[in-house]
Amino acid sequence: MASVVRVNLPQQSYEIAIACGSLGELGAQMQPLQLGKKVLLVSNPVLYRHYGEQVQASLKTAGFEVASCILPAGEQYKTLKSLQKIYDAALENRLERSSTMVALGGGVVGDMTGFAAATWLRGINVVQVPTTLLAMVDASIGGKTGVNHPQGKNLIGAFHQPRLVLIDPDVLKTLPAREFRAGMAEVIKYGVIWDAELFVKLEECKRLDQMRYVSADLLLEILSRSCQSKADVVSKDEKESGLRAILNYGHTIGHAVESLTGYKVVNHGEAVGIGMVAASQLAVELQMWDKDCDHRQLALIEKAGLPTQLPAPLDIDKILESLQSDKKVKAGKVRFVLPEKIGAATVTDQVPADLIRQVLQGMQ
Repeated sequence: MASVVRVNLPQQSYEIAIACGSLGELGAQMQPLQLGKKVLLVSNPVLYRHYGEQVQASLKTAGFEVASCILPAGEQYKTLKSLQKIYDAALENRLERSSTMVALGGGVVGDMTGFAAATWLRGINVVQVPTTLLAMVDASIGGKTGVNHPQGKNLIGAFHQPRLVLIDPDVLKTLPAREFRAGMAEVIKYGVIWDAELFVKLEECKRLDQMRYVSADLLLEILSRSCQSKADVVSKDEKESGLRAILNYGHTIGHAVESLTGYKVVNHGEAVGIGMVAASQLAVELQMWDKDCDHRQLALIEKAGLPTQLPAPLDIDKILESLQSDKKVKAGKVRFVLPEKIGAATVTDQVPADLIRQVLQGMQ
C-alpha cells in the first residue's frame, strides 16, 4: 500500500512519498534528486535510538556521507540555542551549498532542521522524514520552518520547501497514544476546512483516540487525504498571502494557550483541538455556520480524546493579550479562521473582543 502526493510549486515541486516500510528506502529515494554527497541527519535521542541506524545505513548504501546531530526532545527546546547545535554540526562536518539536512522526527525536529537548512549558507537542501502523525499530515509539508520566541510560537522562521517528504506509517507503532491524538487534531482540521469526505470517514470510525482502532487502510487514507489537502492549499498559496491562512484553523487561540502554559501543559494538537472548539463557537455566534456542524465537530474532537476546555488556571485577559502578538495580526486586528460549512472556511478580522471573551469564559 503506497501513495504519492505531489506539491506543485513555481520554484521547486516535490513529492510526498507514503508507503509502509519505506524508511529503509530513504537513500534510494534521495539518490535521483541530486542532493550532494554530504548529509546531516538531525533527530532526537528517542527516535534516533529507534530508527537512526536504519536511516544511516540506507543513506550510506546510497552513497551519502552521513553525520548526525541529536537534539533534546520537546517543544521547550525549539529555540535559537538548539538551532546553534545544528549550525555547529554543519560547520564541523563542512556542509556545502549542495549538501542536505535530513529531519528525522516530529514537528519540532522538522521545523528546526528546516530553518537551519533555510539559513545555513543562505539555504541548502532539506528532506523531511516525519515520525509523528502531526508531522506527517502537517508540519513536514509546505516549507514553514522556525523556532519559538519566549513570547510566542514560531515567531522566528522562514519559508523553505523540502526536496522530498518520506512518510512511513509503520513508525507510528512506537508513537505514544497522546501524540497520536495530537495528530488527529490536524486531521480533523483538514476535514473541516477542505475535505468534507475525510470528515465523514472520520465520523464513521468508532474510535480515533488510539492507532489500534484505526485500520491500516483508513490510516493510509487519512495520511494521503490530509497530505493532499495541505498540498492543494500550499500549491495555490505558497507564502500565505491569502488562501493558505485557512490552515491556521484552531491555531490562533491554540498558539496562545500553548505559549501561556509554557509548552508544558498541552501539546500542539491538544491546543489546536481547544482552538477549533473556540473558533467553531465564534462562527455559530457570528451566524457563519450552524449548531449542527458545531456539534459534529465537537463529537469528532471528543472521539479523538482531545481536550475541549481551557486548561486551568488560564487567565482570559492574558489570552486576549497574547492574541495581539500573534503572527496573523494585521493592522492591530486579530485574524481568525472560521468555518462556514464542513469542508470550507474563511479568514476574518471581524471578531469582537467581547465575543472572544464570552466564548473563552464558556470553555473554562
